[in-house]
Amino acid sequence: MAKLLAVKPLSQLRKEASEEGEHTLKRSLGPVNLITLGIGAIIGAGIFVLTGQAAALHAGPAIALSFIVAGITCAFAGLCYAEFASIIPIAGSAYTYGYATLGELVAWIIGWDLVLEYAFGAATVASGWSGYLLSLCEQIGLVPSPALARFTTTYGNILYFYQDKWYPQVSLPMGVSTAGLPHVSGIFNVIAFVAILAVTTILVIGIKESANLNSAIVMVKLGVVGIFLVLGVNHLIHHPELLKMNWHPFIPPHEGPGAFGWQGVVAGASFVFFAYIGFDAVSTAAQEAKRPQRDMPIGILGSLVVCTLLYILVSLTLTGLVNYRELNVAEPVARGIDATGIAWGGLLVKIGAVFGLFTVMLVMLLGQSRVFFSMSRDGLLPKWASAIHPKFRTPWISNMVVGTIVAFLPAILPIGKLAELVNMGTLLAFTIVSAGVWILRVRHPDLERPFRTPLVPLVPFLGIVSAFYLMLNLPLLTWIVATAWLIVGLIIYFTYSVKHSKVQQLSVVSTPAANRV
Repeated sequence: MAKLLAVKPLSQLRKEASEEGEHTLKRSLGPVNLITLGIGAIIGAGIFVLTGQAAALHAGPAIALSFIVAGITCAFAGLCYAEFASIIPIAGSAYTYGYATLGELVAWIIGWDLVLEYAFGAATVASGWSGYLLSLCEQIGLVPSPALARFTTTYGNILYFYQDKWYPQVSLPMGVSTAGLPHVSGIFNVIAFVAILAVTTILVIGIKESANLNSAIVMVKLGVVGIFLVLGVNHLIHHPELLKMNWHPFIPPHEGPGAFGWQGVVAGASFVFFAYIGFDAVSTAAQEAKRPQRDMPIGILGSLVVCTLLYILVSLTLTGLVNYRELNVAEPVARGIDATGIAWGGLLVKIGAVFGLFTVMLVMLLGQSRVFFSMSRDGLLPKWASAIHPKFRTPWISNMVVGTIVAFLPAILPIGKLAELVNMGTLLAFTIVSAGVWILRVRHPDLERPFRTPLVPLVPFLGIVSAFYLMLNLPLLTWIVATAWLIVGLIIYFTYSVKHSKVQQLSVVSTPAANRV
């Protein structure tokens, strides 16, 4: 049992962080790259996809309160992430931090959990990206034929043709009956499949190229969000009756488990938590930051503050423009801008969403491959997962394998289920990191900390409690899938990882011969 709880020495982690050469990741990211990396992941699926669904299914107009609840939880975890990232500037995120404080078995669990988080995260965004691209094509007159429409959604999902557009049943305008409408049943979402493969190719080419592309698109994305807010708020100022109609009641009455009332607000916070995993993804790039001790806290906390404010503003504007019950669609912001009647605004938002969601997929798959890289370097996964391309200096085999597998997920699974599965992984990671900071303060109180989490142990304790509370509000199916994934992971760990663990081999070598069994 002691071996399973063996921690990875901080000295070894810092040695790995200082390594250079063709077999290591290239340090090429500055503070601007890191902040935009975080914004690239955070401002995307949350605003462009999940805001509408969370409002329609859980919180109503009070989805803005859900973002506040989720943001506060993220603030606790974000402060803990910032301290860890400044102490241990190495790829791996919560996996590495757990390894340094809670032991190998816990590190394996969180690392395996992060694989699920990032894989399903990228798949969720790819599904939303497909919806926006379809909406954009329809607006410029490129309406898919029934034969092609079958390949724009997941298997068994029925699309109805109404006013020159394809709609899932849940997103048809209120009052429209499906009786007599032309319809098709989905086979395979080819758009989402190709999107993941394209992102994978970019990541194989190089982190600097990926980060620069991300930074450029993030600027476009923030501009688009700004345009949506300006046009939306201006429309509401001239049509105040919309606010009175769509915001009343602001917290709809309770209708069932996780639907409306305060319970719905909390369930909505659990649902949209996916939107905040961007700063977690920033920490996975620590080994590629130029000055990680200074720049990582800036990237993590800076992206979190900017994005939380934008989420609140966008959710209030969106639910003011469109009744929350009509927002259970893959492209809710497009539906909101269409409500203003400004055609060019709708076109611009859809273009921005198509580019913006692409960067989210990029950051999610970047984070996933870096977790694989760290686990493989520690001997817990096969060596191919940490193989570095001699020219591009990226974990190219890991990128290709993961990207190919992930590409199938949004092609066959609906977006709502994907998002819920991601949230479990995110919240568990936050719990581990918050606990890790607390433990490290007790074990190594004199350790140099370029960034210090304030009010320890209060902040870590609140991070643990708030994350676990949101986990309890996730659907039962999410717990079942997460448990099944954990069982698979433990089988791999006990059949492969314990035999190849470098930390366990190190502990055996360092043990005096007289004390060996």
